[in-house]
Amino acid sequence: MHSKPHHTIHEAHHHFGWDHSIPPVMTVAPGTIIEFECPDASGGQLSKDSTVADVPNIDFEKVNPVTGPVFIDGAEPGDALKVTIHAFQPSGWGWTANIHGFGLLADQFADPALHIWTYDKVGMGPAAYSPMGQVPLKPFPGTIGLAPAEAGLHSVVPPRRIGGNLDIRDLAAGTELYLPVEVAGALFSVGDTHAAQGDGEVCGTAIESPMSVVLGFDLVKQAGLQTPRFTTPGPVSRHLDGKGYEVTTGVGPDLMEGARSALSQMIDLLCGRYAMQPVEAYMLCSVCGDLRVSEIVDMPNWVVSFYFPRLVLE
Repeated sequence: MHSKPHHTIHEAHHHFGWDHSIPPVMTVAPGTIIEFECPDASGGQLSKDSTVADVPNIDFEKVNPVTGPVFIDGAEPGDALKVTIHAFQPSGWGWTANIHGFGLLADQFADPALHIWTYDKVGMGPAAYSPMGQVPLKPFPGTIGLAPAEAGLHSVVPPRRIGGNLDIRDLAAGTELYLPVEVAGALFSVGDTHAAQGDGEVCGTAIESPMSVVLGFDLVKQAGLQTPRFTTPGPVSRHLDGKGYEVTTGVGPDLMEGARSALSQMIDLLCGRYAMQPVEAYMLCSVCGDLRVSEIVDMPNWVVSFYFPRLVLE
């Protein structure tokens, strides 16, 4: 599903946070296809040569840079911007980190950790995690969204109704994403590209990898969309299903505590079976394991399951 871009926006044209007063770098008509060069989520603060000593020095004011914004001619509040994700040109390297105060188990993992990945940017074969593990790749932009109507600068970290830091791994090639427009021109930006991530991104980072993404833009007038929605071109998990899953569960009245419990038990399982360090298992779960709500109706207790694909370690 590759279409040739009409324009390229260089990674130098990036900004931090959402603000509808940021001037657009380009104005385009609906139907236009653009290639966006996206820096990694650290904004270049981490590199192929970084060590764990660099992790505590990350400046959170300069994370998740997004390339743009692009003004879509004719976009008005109440419309939806349809974004067709055509293709990715990955860089061949990325990083996963445990960052103090960040992640589902931040209270249990206070010390920094860092894993630098290299992968085949042409063949996109699985990326090696260690001698025992390989993670299948599925590129997508972690942050993709529009400027909000509310004035001022808004942090890029939390997702919003106009998109942003959604971290939805199925926003991959072939997917069509619809975003609610709040300001004239929509003011679209994209970044935080990932080479792979599990549902939940549980340690707070995926395989954070600079890359280019080719996107097409169309308008749906007066769509009345409340929050982002998307259509996938086919199966979304089959690439990890080949050898089944190990699954742990959290059972109780609080979904967040259930998610933490299911993840903690999976980390224990991986450490016991494969002699991993706990933080290694935590980061591996973030890039390839999936948190799922299995049951949310049998009050007072709900079930959250954590699915870890066996093919990663076999």
